Amino acid sequence: MADSGGWRPPRPCEAYHAEWKLCRSAGHFLHHYYVHGEPPACEQWLRDLDSCRDWEERRSAQAQQSLCDSERTRVQAARKHTLVWALRQKPPADWHLPLPQEKDK
Repeated sequence: MADSGGWRPPRPCEAYHAEWKLCRSAGHFLHHYYVHGEPPACEQWLRDLDSCRDWEERRSAQAQQSLCDSERTRVQAARKHTLVWALRQKPPADWHLPLPQEKDK
């Protein structure tokens, strides 16, 4: 960890608060439950918000470490999902031709 004198949290504390409020909203709850079959876990956003506020008030090394670990975990979780589609390097050779028309109409 670098010198904490110039260190800033990865996000402003308002961002952690907004994420926590969004996570607890009814719309997000329903969407998350529909997609994943379980309620969303919002505790990490609240811990991050508490750590951010602790850092701003007391410059706690433990709060700094907690925020760094949480963001690192979040980035690693986002990277573990691979792309579903293979990206094209160039368009198909016949991209400019008209689309086939259905003859049953």
